[in-house]
Amino acid sequence: MPAANVLPKVTPVRVAEGERLRSVGLPGITLSVRSRPPAREGLPPALYVHGLGGSSQNWSVLMQELEGDLDGEAVDLPGFGDSPPPDDGDYSITAHARAVIRYLDASGRGPVHLFGNSLGGAVSTRVAAVRPDLVRTLTLVSPALPEIRVQRSAVPTALLAVPGVAALFTRLSRDWTAEQRVSGVMALCYGDPSRVSPEGFRHAVEEMERRQQLPYFWDAMTRSARGLVNAYTLGGQHALWRQAERVLAPTLLVYGGRDQLVGYRMARKAVRSFRDSRLLSLPDAGHVAMMEYPETVSRAFREFSAETSGAGAGTGGAGVSGGASAGAGAAVSEAERVVGSSFAGASDGAAEAAGAGS
Repeated sequence: MPAANVLPKVTPVRVAEGERLRSVGLPGITLSVRSRPPAREGLPPALYVHGLGGSSQNWSVLMQELEGDLDGEAVDLPGFGDSPPPDDGDYSITAHARAVIRYLDASGRGPVHLFGNSLGGAVSTRVAAVRPDLVRTLTLVSPALPEIRVQRSAVPTALLAVPGVAALFTRLSRDWTAEQRVSGVMALCYGDPSRVSPEGFRHAVEEMERRQQLPYFWDAMTRSARGLVNAYTLGGQHALWRQAERVLAPTLLVYGGRDQLVGYRMARKAVRSFRDSRLLSLPDAGHVAMMEYPETVSRAFREFSAETSGAGAGTGGAGVSGGASAGAGAAVSEAERVVGSSFAGASDGAAEAAGAGS
C-alpha cells in the first residue's frame, strides 16, 4: 500500500531573501539547513546552532552580517524549525551534538567556525570537546551551561522537563493568541523587546502559528528541556563544565546583562573554564544578543577571528572585556565601547527559552 503522510500540512517555513533552505538526510535524522551564498569563493565555513524552541531563523540576521567573512549555514535541530523529529525520539544534549557531528562529517565542511546560542551553546560545547577536529573557533551566545543558583525567571522553562507540565500549560494557555505567546517570549528573551521591528514581530507570529500546527512541537520542547536538565546533573567526564575545560578551540563568549534565562554572573566561570577565551559583555542585551545586537556581535567576531587566525588555534590565555562589570542598565554606547576592549589580557572579569526567539 502507498505510504501515508501522517503529518498535517502546515504553512511553509519562511525563507528570507537571499537565503536557501534544503533538507539533508542522515542516519536516523533529517536536518533542515539554512544558508546564504557567500560573498566570494574560499571563505571559511561556519555552522550556527539555535536554542530551545528556536530555529535556524534565529541566526538569519547575524549570518547576513557575516556573509562577507564566512560561508555560513544554520541547522534546524531535530524536531525544531523545519526538521522532523529524530527516529529514536532522543532529544538529549548528546543526541543533538551527535546530529551536528553527523552533519559536519557528512558535509565535509569541518573544521568550522561553530556558533551556539542557549541550548545550542551547550550542544556546541560538547561538539567542540569530543570532536576538536571539527571546530576552528567556538562562539557561544548565552550558553546554557549548569548554574547552581538558577534565575527565578528561568524556572518556568526548566519546569517543562517535569512530566505533565507541558500538557498542563497547553490546557491553561489554550485561549492565548499567537500574538500573546510571541509577546511573552520576546519579553523573556530580549533585553529590550521594543527593538523588535513590526515586521520581525509579524514573522515571529507567523512562525508561532506554524509551529502550533505541528503535532510533535510540545514533545520536542519537553524532551529537549528534559535533556538539558539531565545534562546539568551529569558528573565526571560528561559534565558540561568539565567538557568546557577540554575545548581546544579559541572561544568567544557573549553574555547579556539583562538575560533572564542564563545568569550574567556565569560569564566569570565561563572565562575561567574555556582555556582560550574572550568575553563580549553587552549590558543591555538579553538572551539572544545575536538578534538584538547583530552588528556588535559580528564586529566582535571579526576582531576575535583576526586575532586567533594570527595567533593560531588553541594558544593564548583567557581574556575578558574591560566593561564586563557594567550594570545591566548601562547605555548601548557602553556596550559598543566594550567591543573594542573585549580582548584585553586581564586574567579575570565580572561577569532556554521557548518560542520563536529562544
